[in-house]
Amino acid sequence: MEASWRQVAGGRGRARGRATAAPSGNGIHLRGAGGGREKGSVGAVPFGASPGGVATSAAAGSRHSPAGSQALQTPAASELISQKKFEEIKKANQAAAKKLVEEHFSSSSEEEGDEDFEGKQGKIVANTFITYTTQTDGDTRELERTKQYVNEAFQAGAMTCLICIASVKRNQAVWSCSGCFCIFHMPCIQKWAKDSEFLVSSVTDDDFGKRDYPWPCPKCRFEYKRSETPSRYYCYCGKVEDPPLDPWLVPHSCGQVCEREFKPSCGHKCLLLCHPGPCPPCPKMVTTTCYCKKAKPIPRRCSAKEWSCQLPCGRKLLCGQHKCENPCHAGSCQPCPRVSRQKCVCGKKVAERSCASPLWHCDQVCGKTLPCGNHTCEQVCHVGACGECPRSGKRFCPCQKSRFSLPCTEDVPTCGDSCDKVLECGIHRCSQRCHRGPCETCRQEVEKHCRCGKHTKRMPCHKPYLCETKCVKMRDCQKHQCRRKCCPGNCPPCDQNCGRTLGCRNHKCPSVCHRGSCYPCPETVDVKCNCGNTKVTVPCGRERTTRPPKCREQCSRPPTCHHTSQEKHRCHFGSCPPCHQPCQKVLEKCGHLCPAPCHDQALIKQTGRHQPTGPWEQPSEPAFIQTALPCPPCQVPIPMECLGKHEVSPLPCHAVGPYSCKRVCGRILDCQNHTCMKECHKVTKIDGCTGKNKAGPECLHCEEGCSKSRPLGCLHPCILPCHPGECPPCVQMLRIKCHCKITSLYVECRKITTADVNEKNLLSCCKNQCPKELPCGHRCKEMCHPGECPFNCNQKVKLRCPCKRIKKELQCNKVRENQVSIECDTMCKEMKRKASEIKEAEAKAAFEEEKRRQQAELEAFENRLKGRRKKNRKRDEVAVELSLWQKHKYYLLSVCGAVVVVFAWYITHDVN
Repeated sequence: MEASWRQVAGGRGRARGRATAAPSGNGIHLRGAGGGREKGSVGAVPFGASPGGVATSAAAGSRHSPAGSQALQTPAASELISQKKFEEIKKANQAAAKKLVEEHFSSSSEEEGDEDFEGKQGKIVANTFITYTTQTDGDTRELERTKQYVNEAFQAGAMTCLICIASVKRNQAVWSCSGCFCIFHMPCIQKWAKDSEFLVSSVTDDDFGKRDYPWPCPKCRFEYKRSETPSRYYCYCGKVEDPPLDPWLVPHSCGQVCEREFKPSCGHKCLLLCHPGPCPPCPKMVTTTCYCKKAKPIPRRCSAKEWSCQLPCGRKLLCGQHKCENPCHAGSCQPCPRVSRQKCVCGKKVAERSCASPLWHCDQVCGKTLPCGNHTCEQVCHVGACGECPRSGKRFCPCQKSRFSLPCTEDVPTCGDSCDKVLECGIHRCSQRCHRGPCETCRQEVEKHCRCGKHTKRMPCHKPYLCETKCVKMRDCQKHQCRRKCCPGNCPPCDQNCGRTLGCRNHKCPSVCHRGSCYPCPETVDVKCNCGNTKVTVPCGRERTTRPPKCREQCSRPPTCHHTSQEKHRCHFGSCPPCHQPCQKVLEKCGHLCPAPCHDQALIKQTGRHQPTGPWEQPSEPAFIQTALPCPPCQVPIPMECLGKHEVSPLPCHAVGPYSCKRVCGRILDCQNHTCMKECHKVTKIDGCTGKNKAGPECLHCEEGCSKSRPLGCLHPCILPCHPGECPPCVQMLRIKCHCKITSLYVECRKITTADVNEKNLLSCCKNQCPKELPCGHRCKEMCHPGECPFNCNQKVKLRCPCKRIKKELQCNKVRENQVSIECDTMCKEMKRKASEIKEAEAKAAFEEEKRRQQAELEAFENRLKGRRKKNRKRDEVAVELSLWQKHKYYLLSVCGAVVVVFAWYITHDVN
């Protein structure tokens, strides 16, 4: 009977379209077979949305309001409506962006990159793994499996779920088998495990749903416990749950270091980033010796740490005589290969035998006399003593009821009692007397039930009773009936072939008939290019959706144009690309070769088709037909001179003839100043004119004014029309300002333009005194002049001593240069001394006055503390006599102020 987990229920080989819901307690959301990962949380309020549905209620209220109230909407209602529209547009944009990202990253069936990119990608993967075998003689074949998984993870459409026969996309949750590392969709493997457990537990009704039945991997049949059923999406190394989609990492990888234990375990961990497939051999360097321990320890990769020094082993073999001559090897030595003459166990025969098996038995009976002296040993070639005679001692009769003590030469007699042994039927006993040999067959008649228990019959006990009723129960496949006669209920497994079409839709299930889904098709299909030289192996059923591989062979089809051979291009399906070789047909008019690309099979839009009669008719798509086009006009360059003799340009052969170069004519007109501005034209030569650039009668006549440059400084145009030679002098009157900017002067333009610097200064002088003010404040005494005024002021100014008492008149320039100063005399010093004494006396009087005032206040305060009556206080008051300053201070202050004012006025007028 086939394994119970082979019976998988509920389908025809494909587990499509349903995602197994995760338990409600863990909050995990799984995806369907073709779905992507759920992003974002349910119920999240987007940025700018109104919490509590305010915007929605306001919008609903505005819809139910009367038409006349639209003009009376408040600014708040308008703002809510605008916010709602903004949120709708924002959600639409976010949905479009999310769809674009998912389409971009889930397009596993599309080609990604060109051949150069694939070549670089292969080199990167190869360089990643080549370091695992450097510095040792490691075998790169151990890395092929890991490299294959990594390459398939990068290639679009390479990974296929064997349950649903669909591509594993980058944004889908997956599960990887720990035995064969095959990748399946998470919903597919969950349904597979659930159905397997259900069918295995439903085989017997007694323990249905109670025992922990295992479920197998669809590919390698590796068994998992029910607790190991995948419910969460993890990366390959199992560190990160629901790894984010990153285009710079391997799909379904977390990007961290793998750190899985190597198999077989060596104590180290994998150093690659999270990757699909098995971990590569351990790359760590360890120091180890050879198998025989004779060579010195050397550093080697941990995965190849066991090595042989190729020297003879030299260990003693099991024979104890010879040594192992094989090269240094692992494990126990092989048996000794030498041959020697050896005796058998009993020592009667000698034969040449392998040294590795010294113990052997011959085929002769021992024949030694037993201790009884009457019988011989009947054993074949044995070791040790023969033992006692088997007929010695007490022996039983045949029925085992009586016991006799007889010599070994006499046989045991029968006891005469009934045999009473249980017969073969297991129910009745033997009724004969004690006898030698087997008991006879049971001949009693009994009422027997058939094996299926449906019929009874009276018949001899030793005969089996089988009825003719056929079993109608369904076999374990639940498709075919048992149909076995008199079946006891344990119907055998179905022995017919399954024959159902597998998920690949190409083959039928080769297993015996079973329940549930069939295992994935084990066949592979080669998808070939057009020529068949390049192929790629894919699981059966994927050949319909797998793109043919890129073939590097050249296309061998014959050309379809007039050329003898077509352009080199690689193998492809469909029609060959258009020929781009030069046509090289001889043109009829000029005899040149056509240089245009081949146009024997050009695509031309078909014309004259049915036009739609109205907008209600659907316009048909444009149709193109393949036809040969005539050769284009000859483009061979022929040198030709233009009409105006400006240039010699190459013209196409089909357009050779007189032409205009479109340049300006450029011939010099009669004015000798301008050239003809006409487009290149034909010029008739004038008799007697030898100049090549001389204008002809077809050229323009100059009608412009004189444009010659004027003298430097002259801004007036020439009064003559365009003329040859020099222009006449300018006699226009110019109005200019004098140097002092007060008087306007009128001078001829030619005088100004021809005068030098000194003459221009004389022409700009108004002959008046300069009105400018010198730094000292006096007016300049010079006549109108340019530039800065000279600083030589000789005007008289008054100068005083520091105390303003002494006054003198001196020249302004000497005073400004600090050449003269007036010092105070003795009288000035005496006046200063008297003034300081007066100030000191006033300060001293003020101090005494303040002291008396404070003393009076102190005495008054003491009197109040003593509590005297108010009428007696006047007697205690001290009469304070006022000083001279306190009596006349107001008069003195007013007099001093008047003196200071008079003194200041006097000083001010003397200075001026």
